[in-house]
Amino acid sequence: MPQSGDNFASDRKMSETGRPAETPSSETFGLDDEALAALPTVYAEGSLAGKTVLISGGAGGLGRATAWLMGRLGARVVLAGRDEAKLAEAAQALRVKEIDASFHAFDIREPEAVHALFDTLGADGGIDMLVNSAGGQYPQAAIDFSVKGWNAVVNTNLNGTWYMMQAAARHWRDTGRRGSIVNIVVVVSHGLYGLAHTVAARSGVIGLARAVAVEWAPLGIRVNCIAPGAIETPGWKVYTAETLAGYPHSNPMKRIGTAWEIAEACVYLAGPASSYVTGEVLNVSGGSQLWGETWAIPKPDYFKV
Repeated sequence: MPQSGDNFASDRKMSETGRPAETPSSETFGLDDEALAALPTVYAEGSLAGKTVLISGGAGGLGRATAWLMGRLGARVVLAGRDEAKLAEAAQALRVKEIDASFHAFDIREPEAVHALFDTLGADGGIDMLVNSAGGQYPQAAIDFSVKGWNAVVNTNLNGTWYMMQAAARHWRDTGRRGSIVNIVVVVSHGLYGLAHTVAARSGVIGLARAVAVEWAPLGIRVNCIAPGAIETPGWKVYTAETLAGYPHSNPMKRIGTAWEIAEACVYLAGPASSYVTGEVLNVSGGSQLWGETWAIPKPDYFKV
């Protein structure tokens, strides 16, 4: 289920209780650059020309797909994240296709670094759109969370997202520009188990978005969220085959989604087509917010029928 740019699980060999973690899959998941450069889109060529978008987690699954789509539509793309090598590789792949792409390596959990980034971007013409795709989580039963593990997820997914939102809003307020923010969260309303820490953090982001959508409306700033369901990304490699087998059955459409579907939703909410939309959560989940259940850890026998 997790689909954000950064993922803590890839570095986690043992659970917090000392028991062996689930054996990761050796399969390759998600869309590669070749596919992202060629997939058809409903949007018109040049529809984002003259716009600049900052995408946190821009080298990851959803952020990377969004960068490709917005870049193909004419936007100037700025990728952000912690891994400089991955960002450089992602930006170069975009530039090969004549997309105006650059990158900045920093940690969204450090407010000083966030504000320094926006100072740099302001001196370079500023941005028009912010897509908060960075985040991370690891699958584990909530009863076994350590304090360190809980804080790592909440600090990235809630605090880091907030630092980015606030810095963007100040940037637009101080320059007299309008802007839009899209936060990529998760479906928090229905049946997501084994990821309680990210459910808590992402619920906070949704609450923040709804509150500041009102406060920042006089500034011409729109704030919305996208809640993906089971979306296949490279982050799926940390899950067992048993866990992944359940994902197509987690929603009434009985299928998994793609990063491209999230990217197209990002273009809608960040771009001019949604100019009268703010404070909303768009579920791109096959209806899993209404029916179904998603287990990121093995489903207990108690719940099996």
